[in-house]
Order: sequence, then C-alpha cells, then structure tokens
Amino acid sequence: MDLLNNIVGQIGSFAWGPVMIVLLFSTGLLLTIVTRMVQYRKLGTAFKLLASKSEGEGEISPFAALMTSLSATIGTGNIAGVAGAIAAGGPGAVFWMWVTAVLGGATKFSEAVLAIKYRVTDEKGEQSGGPMYYASKGMEEKYGGNWKWLGWLFAFFAFLASVGIGNMVQSNSVAAAMEQSLGIPTWISGAVLAVAVALVIIGGIKSIAKVSEAVVPVMAIIYVIGSLIILFANAVNIPAAFSWIFSNAFTGKAVGGGLIGTVIRYGVARGIFSNEAGLGSAPIAHAASKTKDPVRQGLIASLGSFIDTIVICTMTALVVLTSGIVSMPNGVMQIKDGLNGAPLTTAAYGAQLPGFGGFIVSFGLVFFAFSTLLTWYFYGFKSLEYITNRKVADLFKWVWVVLTFFGATQSLKFVWNFSDAFNGLMAIPNLIALLALSPVIIIALKEYESKK
Repeated sequence: MDLLNNIVGQIGSFAWGPVMIVLLFSTGLLLTIVTRMVQYRKLGTAFKLLASKSEGEGEISPFAALMTSLSATIGTGNIAGVAGAIAAGGPGAVFWMWVTAVLGGATKFSEAVLAIKYRVTDEKGEQSGGPMYYASKGMEEKYGGNWKWLGWLFAFFAFLASVGIGNMVQSNSVAAAMEQSLGIPTWISGAVLAVAVALVIIGGIKSIAKVSEAVVPVMAIIYVIGSLIILFANAVNIPAAFSWIFSNAFTGKAVGGGLIGTVIRYGVARGIFSNEAGLGSAPIAHAASKTKDPVRQGLIASLGSFIDTIVICTMTALVVLTSGIVSMPNGVMQIKDGLNGAPLTTAAYGAQLPGFGGFIVSFGLVFFAFSTLLTWYFYGFKSLEYITNRKVADLFKWVWVVLTFFGATQSLKFVWNFSDAFNGLMAIPNLIALLALSPVIIIALKEYESKK
C-alpha cells in the first residue's frame, strides 16, 4: 500500500503542478473575459431559468440537471475537502478556493454550452454528452481531422477519477464521520452505503436525478442554516478568520518552493474537487437536460460554482476557523489533536453546537456523499460507454457497488491521493477543448443575447 500511495502521490503532484495551475487559471480567466463575466452578469437570469419550462430532447429537467451536477459537488469537497485544505495548506487555501470558484462559473457555463451543442443520442435513445463528445465531435467540426483520441483520453481519466473522487472518497469520508460520531465500524457504513447505492443506480439517470432533486436542496438548506447559527453566535471571531485567510494566502508559505506553493496547490486542488469547474464532469449531467438552447443550460450550469464554493464551502471554512480548534499563534497554524478532513469539520461544528453540530456534519455528509456516489456513477458509466460500448458499461453498476464498500475501509491518504491524481488529469483534455472551442461559445452567447 505504501508503494501505491507513493505512485498516486507522484501522479497527483504532476497533475497539479505549475502547468496545470496555469492552464486552469488561464482557461477560466479567458472564458470570463470573452463571455464578459457571464457567470455574474446573468446571475439573476440563471436563477429565473431554474423555474422555466423544459423543452427539447433529454431525460431530465434543467433544474434536475443542476441538482444532479450539484449532488456530485456538494459533499465531501465542502465538508472534508475544505477542512483538509486548511489542515494541509493553511487558512490561505480558502482564498484560492474562492478564486477557482469566481473563474469557474464561466468555465461551467462554457462546458454546458458545448455539452448540449455536441451531444448525441445513444443506442438506447438517451442523450449523451460532455467533454468526450465536444473534444472529439466539436473539434472535428471546427478544425477537421481526427480528434477522437482527445475525447477518449478524457473519458479514460474521467472513468478512473470516478472510482476515486466519486466513489472511494465519498464512502471513506462517510465511514470516518460515522465512526467518530456514532462509533459505527467502517465496514458496516460501507455495506449500508453499497446496498443503498445499488437500489438507486439500477434505475439510471432518471432515478438518480429524482433522488438528487429531493436530497440536495433539503440537505443544503439544513447545512447552511446550521452554519449560520454558529457564525451568528460566534460573529466576534469572523474578522480574525478572514484576516488569516487573506494574510496566509500571500505569505512565504503560499509561494514557497517556487511560484506554486503549498497553499495554492491545496486551495486550487480542493477548490476544483469541490465545484469541479474545469474537470468536465458536470456537463455530462447537463447533457441529459430537456432543452433546445445550449446557452440557457449554460447559464443554469454556471450557478454550480457559486452555490457550491462561494456559499457552502465558505460556511464550512468560517465555522472551522472560528471554532477555537484552529489557532494561529505567531502566524503558525495549530490544529487541536491534529484533526484533518471530515473529523476536523465534525469537531468544529460539534464544539459550537454541542450534540446538534456534529449531527449536522455527520448526517449531512452521509446524504451529500450518497447523492455524490449516485451522480459520479453516471459520470463513470457514460465515460466507460464512450470507451467501450453500452453492454460493457451496463456491468459497471455492480463494480461500483463493490468499490463503495472497498473505499470505506481504506486509508484517507490513499483515497485523497488517488482522487487528486486523476482529478487533475481528466481536466487537461477538457481544458484544451474549451480553449480551442471558445469561438463557438462566444458565437452561441452572442446569438442568445441578440434574440433577447
């Protein structure tokens, strides 16, 4: 296991090295500029579109598509990931999570526009789309030649990432939280999760979307309300928390070891893990939306980064930093009992809302992670379908159930390293396609706005 940890750790270091950071930021910045910050300029319109009537081909409503994509992001990235970023990189990592979210709105908008524009109807009559299709079909239409290799590369990395970021990370974090708060052995949590997941994924995207529509809004509201109660009661410590975030983001630690330091590395990695902007996973869900207009779905998709990172991740970060468990004597961060990940968040909430706080995190994590397991199964399924065929992909559900149990019993270090590695790798072909197809996105947006 140590050898495997070292291998995936080195892959992760490569995937989240300077080249990846520059590519990620450049893509988000470019798309923000060329769309004239559409993610915030059209924020009100995006929320209004959530209630609009569904029209066009597809299996689920535009609202269900957003909830499904959010179910893959609101979860361990917001609860365990934020705490993990702070523990590994310091409070300044939160600042870099915010930066990825601000730029990520334009990235998500662009991903969804291309996903709808270049989606195809598979052999069972369902809509299939995402980076594997616009990186191949879109690139071929725009530039000619054979670009199927780029789409295949994304699908391959996305399939492997689904095993880590979408499966083992989720079951691992749930098992850790349940063991800490209720003393339930990890193997029992893993077994229960595996059975529950199996009962839903048998029904495909419609079943997954139905569960996501029910679970995500309710649990997000409960989590936000619980966080606000804590922050209102502890408002006196909030200015210090913001001070830590901004000062640590630009200290020597943040830029140590070259231009890309520990704080930036963990802030960006966990930020992308949280909202998935640039990874290319969310457009796979948006491609199933019942819509005729790519830009309408793009606007709805742009809400993902705002809701996920700007709202929910910020709540988690402020609660952790104001809890008293994290301190900064002489500018050096100290964490009580060396806590990390989900246990750190659980302890922070529990310390400020005795009994109820730990309950919010533990059960919020369970339901968020459960919905994430469902959606990432769909991402892995669609990626495998692209690489092989529908018959092979249909067998993947049973592998997914087994991996859910397996992930619950593995070490946190291995699971996070594995996720970071393929998380970063799957973004590379997606970002290349987004940059190359940015003229298509600009034209689609101009046509949409001219009609309005």
